[in-house]
Amino acid sequence: MARLKEQYLKDIVPALREKYSYKSVMQVPTLKKIVVNRGVGDATGDKKLVDNSVEELSIITGQKAVPTVSKKAVSNFKLREGMPIGAKVTLRGEVMYEFLDRLVSVALPRVRDFQGISDKGFDGRGNYTFGVTEQIIFPEISIDKVSKIQGMDITFVTSAPTDAESYELLKALGMPFANSKK
Repeated sequence: MARLKEQYLKDIVPALREKYSYKSVMQVPTLKKIVVNRGVGDATGDKKLVDNSVEELSIITGQKAVPTVSKKAVSNFKLREGMPIGAKVTLRGEVMYEFLDRLVSVALPRVRDFQGISDKGFDGRGNYTFGVTEQIIFPEISIDKVSKIQGMDITFVTSAPTDAESYELLKALGMPFANSKK
């Protein structure tokens, strides 16, 4: 079992249950999935950029990423419907907890001038999204093989009904929020 999942079951569930006085263990918010997404703006000119993004996301997350395709044609961007324009991977279960553990303990501390992540990325339904500007913060990526520095969006989907409960869950899981006031 992943270290973070074990910590969640042993420590976080009882703490959240006591704080929000849940009647059942099933009411305690859980982390359902983590979605790592990257849009490749120059993909209309060079198809290999999408393949590189799929490969990088697969290396970072430990699970096969899939290319995303455009839903509409936009002539100003030279974009046709069905054209590959990005990559994404959805993590669940053990792989999700392993990725979160590596993100919190290894990758985020490697960000230059790191002051914590913003707590403004909640959507009102208990989900949280934040962006990473460089893929080289992950130790799995070799800086010599990187052709272009690109960022990615990481979304945490929780079962929490409110942002405050989701914030407490993510904070307990080790997310280093900058200004703790929720």
